Amino acid sequence: MAGHDMSNMTTDITPTMEAVGPDETGTDQTLQSRSRLWQGIFWGALLAFLAAAPFFLYPVFVMQLLCFALFAAAFNLLIGFTGLLSFGHAAFFGGAAYVAGHALKVWGFPPLLGLAAGTLFAAALGWLVGSLAIRRQGIYFAMITLALAQIVYFFALQMPFTGGEDGLQGVPRGHLLGLISLNAPLAMYYFVAGVFLVAFLMIYRIIHSPFGQVLQAIRENEPRALSLGYNVDRFKLLAFVLSAALAGLAGSTKALVFQFASLTDAHWQMSGEVILMTLLGGMGTIFGPVVGAFIVVALQHALSGIGSWVQVVIGGTFIACVLLFRRGVVGELARILRINSL
Repeated sequence: MAGHDMSNMTTDITPTMEAVGPDETGTDQTLQSRSRLWQGIFWGALLAFLAAAPFFLYPVFVMQLLCFALFAAAFNLLIGFTGLLSFGHAAFFGGAAYVAGHALKVWGFPPLLGLAAGTLFAAALGWLVGSLAIRRQGIYFAMITLALAQIVYFFALQMPFTGGEDGLQGVPRGHLLGLISLNAPLAMYYFVAGVFLVAFLMIYRIIHSPFGQVLQAIRENEPRALSLGYNVDRFKLLAFVLSAALAGLAGSTKALVFQFASLTDAHWQMSGEVILMTLLGGMGTIFGPVVGAFIVVALQHALSGIGSWVQVVIGGTFIACVLLFRRGVVGELARILRINSL
């Protein structure tokens, strides 16, 4: 009887499992297909915008937008996909701008080597800051990054090669590969667009790699990731260094575009702005930081005539987005479209 009962139970359960399994699999495949479709649409729109932007928008404005979009995307790699909130990312953005500007102006580096110098400096600084900061979590981690960033700001103010309050001015753009003059607006624009696209593709690849999946596991449940055998601190440090290096690339590119580096680039307010951009666009999304950077930079340009009141408008916009779009603009769009990520 016992064997007969167990046989009946197995017979009863099996059809149910077979009915549920394929439906769940089909649903997952549908969501993945829909996500890939919409990501493809966004990629197409982004590429079309990059190709056509200098012909209907002021090129310098678009280059500034791309620099901040890369900065926000680099920051999002840390907070959105690793769960680490840094209040000191301006140190990497501004520090790299000074190093790249000095390398281009004083050492005579060509553009690519100048950007590489700034990026490597930001990566080294990120390793130093990250090695100290990851010893703590939460608000303590954020406060350590802010304190160390203020030290960098102090050095930027006091070091003789930075120009102090006047900033590092007269940074030459030079010639790309010794052939193409970057003083030509279109040449400079497409160079910046290329740098942004390569770096953004790198971030996209990191997110969708096994390494990126581990980072997201750490964000969701750090003790469980630790119990699975992952060296959590090492993954955090590597994510911090990558985020710092990409933020440094953004700062170096901005110094090349505007031909100067200023204290504003290393000020704590810059760290606040990149947090704002990321939250407005959608933390933990792929394209959210780009959209958030566009909103903030566009508002700053459009409302520049009202002076410091532009900060009030941006603050009001942020409050409205937090109340109405809790996941950010792109995050809410992904929810409306019923897709996993965008």
